[in-house]
Amino acid sequence: MKKIIKLEGLCCANCAAKIEEGVKKLNGVKSASLSFMTQRLVIEAEDGEEDRIVEAARVLADKIEPEAEFKVIR
Repeated sequence: MKKIIKLEGLCCANCAAKIEEGVKKLNGVKSASLSFMTQRLVIEAEDGEEDRIVEAARVLADKIEPEAEFKVIR
């Protein structure tokens, strides 16, 4: 299942890379990609794990970039 998340307010590409790297390490994540330019995080997750992974990604993103607004688009 694919989830698309908008991270409005990312301050730098380095923070985006750290968030992407951290999300890729979460259990149940097949792939993850975060574009600093579009401020979109796309996560491919195992079925049934989407909600847990999105919440873990939210916590991770908040630690790295607390000013960014985390919105699940779909």
